[in-house]
Amino acid sequence: MEPKIIWLFIFVTLYWSYCIFWGIKGALSAKTASDYFIAGRSISVWVFVLAATATSFSGWTFMGHPGLLYRDGFQYAYASFYAITIPFTGVIFLKRQWMLGKHFGFITPGEMLATYFKSDSVRILVVLVALVFSIPYLGIQLRASGFLFNVLTDGILDINVGMWLLSGVVILYVASGGLRAVAYVDTLQAILLALGIVAIGIIAMHYVGGWNQLNEGINALAQMDTNRTPDGYSHYIAIPGVIQFVSNGPSAMGGQWTGIMILTYMFALMGIQSAPAFTMWSFANRSPKPFAPQQVWASSFVIGFILFVFTAMQGLGAHFLGADLTFLAAHPELVNNVMGTGLNGLDLMDSEGKQGMLVPQLISLISESAPWLVGILSVCALAAMQSTGAAYMSTAGGMLTRDILKHYILPNATHGQQKFWGRIGVVVIVLLALVVATTAKDALVLLGGLAVAYGFQMLPALIAVCWWPFLTRQGIVVGLIAGLLAVTMTENIGATLFGVLGMDPLWGRWPLTIHSAGWGIFFNLGLAVIVSAMTQNKEALAHRMTFHNFLREHASLPEAKKALVPIAWIITIVWFFFGIGPGAVIGNWIFGNPNDASTWLFGIPSIWAWQLLWWALGVFMMWFLAYKMELSTVPHKKVIPLYDDIGDVHVDKA
Repeated sequence: MEPKIIWLFIFVTLYWSYCIFWGIKGALSAKTASDYFIAGRSISVWVFVLAATATSFSGWTFMGHPGLLYRDGFQYAYASFYAITIPFTGVIFLKRQWMLGKHFGFITPGEMLATYFKSDSVRILVVLVALVFSIPYLGIQLRASGFLFNVLTDGILDINVGMWLLSGVVILYVASGGLRAVAYVDTLQAILLALGIVAIGIIAMHYVGGWNQLNEGINALAQMDTNRTPDGYSHYIAIPGVIQFVSNGPSAMGGQWTGIMILTYMFALMGIQSAPAFTMWSFANRSPKPFAPQQVWASSFVIGFILFVFTAMQGLGAHFLGADLTFLAAHPELVNNVMGTGLNGLDLMDSEGKQGMLVPQLISLISESAPWLVGILSVCALAAMQSTGAAYMSTAGGMLTRDILKHYILPNATHGQQKFWGRIGVVVIVLLALVVATTAKDALVLLGGLAVAYGFQMLPALIAVCWWPFLTRQGIVVGLIAGLLAVTMTENIGATLFGVLGMDPLWGRWPLTIHSAGWGIFFNLGLAVIVSAMTQNKEALAHRMTFHNFLREHASLPEAKKALVPIAWIITIVWFFFGIGPGAVIGNWIFGNPNDASTWLFGIPSIWAWQLLWWALGVFMMWFLAYKMELSTVPHKKVIPLYDDIGDVHVDKA
């Protein structure tokens, strides 16, 4: 057996031992349903900082992101801004959800929204969103883990066999220990994820030959690129305008990542922290103290820097390591063909969906020189893929138990019964995800995009409960249903449904280069506002105001800072417009002509410099909102619980 495979199994065994340890420890400490489902509301500061970061950035970031950056160049690199937009929704909602959970004793988002709207239909829809988010998203992570080990074991371990085996350990520690076990395992996974991306980026740069060689290669790649934007720029180093009026976004001229596509794709990624799972993460905290450091420093700053620098090295650098046969033939002097043997003549540019092979091949470059490092990096990748999956398994199982079983079937379920059925729920969800994973054939990142687009449709409901009492139950229900349908119909599945009905597709995926999350929120929020205006009721409004009066009393901005509100709005709108929206088109040329490397002001393509500038400005925006505007700080007034038995028996003391 090869040394790399031996080291691989050694480090995987050590990693699994750590996971199982926390599964056992979590099981022993889970005395009540609250202990199991939301860690007894006792997660500490640094555990949440690392665990929430691991949950937000997963195997999707580790495996899929570099491959699509390799395929689509810096126009896709705008997706790295999800290091900021994912926690942006956390800044807007997490603190207020924590306050409501602490005060009213909620364990699941279904309980919170059903109580707020006095509606079981909302409860059911929330569980539905949790499932349509968790199952495909988890399925992608599981498939990616099986694929990774298939490549790194040189085909010894079949993709599906590996996927099922690797899933077994995750089921064991998640089902045993609940959210507490997930949180403590995630702390290690966050560190492994970050270190792994950095290490693989350094490996890629080492074989490319350094910074100057990388930029020389990027220039040559752009010059020979036949896929040009409407302005005549290479699709690798420019976005193709603000919007394109095509019925199928991927068919857009010069690439699909227009300004409006980037913006709405970022909406989709915002679905990660607006999805029901993150509501339960917020409930699980001892206090809101960890929210700001996670959102600003761990996510926006650290992960953002890693993605814009080290992931770019991986994605673009692979063109100059033998993964792109066309470039190899045109510029052999700029290629260090170290990947050729591993790919056996496979051109990743010409192989749809094969970009997921990029990261395993980069890891394999050090198989002979440092087989022990192959084992470590493989565990880093495995940890990245399991981090998100574990959290969604745990929270979705909790929602099935609390919102379906306990509410409708066993209203007097004991703590032991709730924990038992929560574990059954975890197993069922993983089995469903494995079925999805065995049939997944698209690129990893874009498949995950469907799930997060569903998650983003929770936005109006969260706006309602945290900020805007105007939105009614009827408006939220109609809007959420419409949003889910709009997402479905503007993804590939929409064209399939047209075919089932015997009709020619009226549009394809992402019409007008607008992501399905954008179409979904357009119909969702639009109808929510319209229907709410038509269904106002004084009694229902008075009930909703009990929540908002509590939030205003505990979370309002001090009088001295209220003058900063317009500034916060301006900063946010400007950043979204120029950083990840239509205004990003300026970045194509402002720091140098894409077609003339001698004009590149900082020695790198203008688009890359623009992205780094707006990443830094995005970190400032997040700091301003989270700390200065106090959206993620500890409330000035202590939150008093209105319940006994930690989230199980509610006692109205109002």
